[in-house]
Amino acid sequence: MIALVLRASFLAGLALALAACSPSNGAPDKGGHKGGPGAGMPPPEVTVVTVAPQALPVTFEYVGQTAGSREVEVRARVAGILLKRNFTEGAPVRRGQSLYTVDPAPFEAAVARAEADVGAAEARLEQARKNAARLKPLYAEKAVSQKDYDDTVSAEAIGAADVKAARARLTEAKLNLSYTKVESPVAGITGRSMRQEGSLISGPDALLTSITQVDPIWVNFGVPDNEQAQIQKEVQAKQLALPKDGNFEVALRRADGSLYEKTGRLNFADVRVSPATGTRETRAELPNPGGALKPGEFVRVILRGATRPNAVTVPQRAVLEGPQGKFVYVVNEKSQAEPRPVEAGEWAGQSWIITGGLKPGERVIVDGVMRLGPGAPVRIAEAKPEAAKPPVAKK
Repeated sequence: MIALVLRASFLAGLALALAACSPSNGAPDKGGHKGGPGAGMPPPEVTVVTVAPQALPVTFEYVGQTAGSREVEVRARVAGILLKRNFTEGAPVRRGQSLYTVDPAPFEAAVARAEADVGAAEARLEQARKNAARLKPLYAEKAVSQKDYDDTVSAEAIGAADVKAARARLTEAKLNLSYTKVESPVAGITGRSMRQEGSLISGPDALLTSITQVDPIWVNFGVPDNEQAQIQKEVQAKQLALPKDGNFEVALRRADGSLYEKTGRLNFADVRVSPATGTRETRAELPNPGGALKPGEFVRVILRGATRPNAVTVPQRAVLEGPQGKFVYVVNEKSQAEPRPVEAGEWAGQSWIITGGLKPGERVIVDGVMRLGPGAPVRIAEAKPEAAKPPVAKK
């Protein structure tokens, strides 16, 4: 009796096990029958971007340093005692404003002496002219000798020359007197005074102060030779378009990360490459009416105006790194993830610029790539609208 009960229990358990293993509740089996609910997994959902070439603005950034557009050394043109300083150190000055006064007394005396010399020379010339006028009719009547007449004419000519020389000395004396007022040759900011009142200055070899013109202001920076060559290569390959005549718009990013409110233009680019730095010296000019920029500041120079026509970009998170280099996953016609080697250039905002490996219209997987493998089936999620500015490529 006990044996019959055990046998019945064994048969019932076997029947339940067979029923559990049979494909009767879900996914189809090989014969087309449905199995249990866990027998099949749906393909992973991914988001994609469609490759579409576009014109992409490109900026170039370099390290630069500001400098005054004019930096002038102020020197006296005459020697003498420095009587007075007429400006405040470090303050702005106008063009033609008086900066120093050199003792004018010796130069006033020289002017007076030169004026007297002019008067004497003019008197001698007048006397010579009168003598020549008296001898001329006498010479016509043969009443005086040829020598006397020639001496009179020569004396008149010598007198005229003496007047010219005396007047030249007077002009020089007046000019030296005017040089006792040392004036600013440009408008700008003064530096420290190198000489104080009462000092004896020896003339042009004595530096008095310096003036820096800060409006407009210059920014000097260097363009690496290898980068310049790469730019020319891309231009010739029509991968990069530069503004006409190299007329870049120049913006500045200051040391605190803020952008300077004014923009300017390039005004100089050296054709020579510095053997010490391997760069070409370049200079930009920007307005600086409020003097916000000071000479000597280190800034980031941003050149705008170049474009990259027909540029292909994909988000940075879509580009993976493999043993053979960078690659992306694209969705093929069978809705499968297909790995595609690509050539990536520089960053453009939050995207990579792809220079090779993708064609217009292909769908690149952006989100969900970490769950994929080559040939894995995928399901494309519906695109979610998002407001985003076009990326800006940076060199």
